[in-house]
Amino acid sequence: MADNGEVDLTLRALTQADAETLAGWQTDALFCAHAGWSTQASQQQAVGWWREQISHPDPHLIRLLALDAQRPVGYVDLHGSGHVERELGYVVGPSTSWGRGLGTAAARAGVAFGFDGLGLRRIWAEAVEANTASVTVLRRLGMREIGLGSTEDFLGQTSHYVQFEILAKEWRQSVSLAAH
Repeated sequence: MADNGEVDLTLRALTQADAETLAGWQTDALFCAHAGWSTQASQQQAVGWWREQISHPDPHLIRLLALDAQRPVGYVDLHGSGHVERELGYVVGPSTSWGRGLGTAAARAGVAFGFDGLGLRRIWAEAVEANTASVTVLRRLGMREIGLGSTEDFLGQTSHYVQFEILAKEWRQSVSLAAH
């Protein structure tokens, strides 16, 4: 836990050893329903899928494991082929880890990595409006709502994606203000 009471996560590259943990989240029906994951594959198939993703990642995807005291609690994605902007994505798993600020901490760490580690100038994200927890995370980061995207079924409710963005200069300003 950071001095300000917020969760302080670290990010690291995925390794083959993480495949079992990530595949294990597939057995959490609540997590899968929220994340849009299938529960149809066997544990062995899911581990194989994750091992393949880790060995041969999408060249336009940076996926980093989020750790709380060395315990995997989610991952963060920065997706896109540009050197100026990327899309932020994040998950927290399993669902028993929800409600502790880990989503906000993971997303915040992902944004910091995008701006400070990759030198991006803009990060955007979208969350299904009905997924109020995810929308709240993006707002907590200081991301600005910029529009509505396509519709998606979320837990049986048709909802629009709400699109957000934050610029590097805005991020740095908010980090500077928070430090004082």
